[in-house]
Amino acid sequence: MYVSAWPGLTPRDILSRRRGALTAAPYPLNAPNRSSFFVARGGIYHLIQALELQPGEVVLAPDYHSGTEVAAIRAAGATIAFYPVRRNLELDLEALHRLARQFPPRVLYVIHYLGWPQPMAEIEAFCAQYGSILIEDCALAMLSAAGSRPLGAFGDYSIFCLYKSLPVPNGGMLVQNRQALPKLAGLKLEPCPRAATAGRSVELALEALRSRFDATGKLFFQLKQAIGRRMRSSGVKHVPVGDIGWNPANVNLAMSPVSDRVMEGLDYEEIRRRRRNNFNLLKQRLDGRVTMPRDELTDGVCPLFFPILVRDKSETAQALRQRGIEAVEFWNHAANRPAIGPDASYLRTHLLELPIHQGVTNTQVEYIAAEVLRLKPESAPC
Repeated sequence: MYVSAWPGLTPRDILSRRRGALTAAPYPLNAPNRSSFFVARGGIYHLIQALELQPGEVVLAPDYHSGTEVAAIRAAGATIAFYPVRRNLELDLEALHRLARQFPPRVLYVIHYLGWPQPMAEIEAFCAQYGSILIEDCALAMLSAAGSRPLGAFGDYSIFCLYKSLPVPNGGMLVQNRQALPKLAGLKLEPCPRAATAGRSVELALEALRSRFDATGKLFFQLKQAIGRRMRSSGVKHVPVGDIGWNPANVNLAMSPVSDRVMEGLDYEEIRRRRRNNFNLLKQRLDGRVTMPRDELTDGVCPLFFPILVRDKSETAQALRQRGIEAVEFWNHAANRPAIGPDASYLRTHLLELPIHQGVTNTQVEYIAAEVLRLKPESAPC
């Protein structure tokens, strides 16, 4: 059996159209002031530039991060001071206040991890106290809410990575909830290369095929990879979306029309329902025999993955992949850098993500649970 890390693209996703799609679309897709980019880091870069921060004005950002958002902020000319994130994926409010007294924050950059919201009431009070601009990074938390408000709607600005939650070949989105910035209004973006969109769309379609027919999908995927290598060797531009590197040449690329087209036909309530059901079923089957940084699923949470803490992250991920389960190892790098606190380093070393996206069936969830229990991975040390 094969279980992909990300939702695959099916013919239904491409061909279906929903009546009143624009009004039925959830936040951020229905936000009045939104801009689309090839990847989210392009939106981050242009947002920080448009804010025109002055020398000495600091961006407070979490020490548990992918690296690309930090690279985008720095490339836009801003200074960063890092605040700690705890092992339960929540920011340390006391440490944040101590840091703010040392580095008065012009911007507070907050990441919602894996669908779980940060404590937004306290964060809003913090921004009011220090006069800070709030940027919500919802790259891992699209379709989640805190109370009755969607994540991303609290901040002055918010960032989304669409292809992490939806079966689209590319797409990042920047939403301006408060003051619209003049520099963003006149932004000119280049069309993304058609070959890059076509190549990634085919990959997503093959992921969906392989999830149902493993051998056939694997064969076609290998064929696609061979064709892709030949195209790149002949000079066709390759623009990856799933990498964590920083390439300034890609910040001015627009999202493809294919992504817009697919998003018009998606059933977002069904996506939420499937992810939550898969999370609850996997939690029930594992029955407390794994350690998790977060195991509660409040009403608004749309989980991106099922997070577990294991002693040997790389070994466990490799063992699961050998059984066809594409476990994800977020943000292994930078664990020993001085700006990384002990809890963030712990998460980078031990946090492993299991797939529970909307394309995962009940049978596949049962398979994941059985294989995890068969492996008996040691829990991370406390």
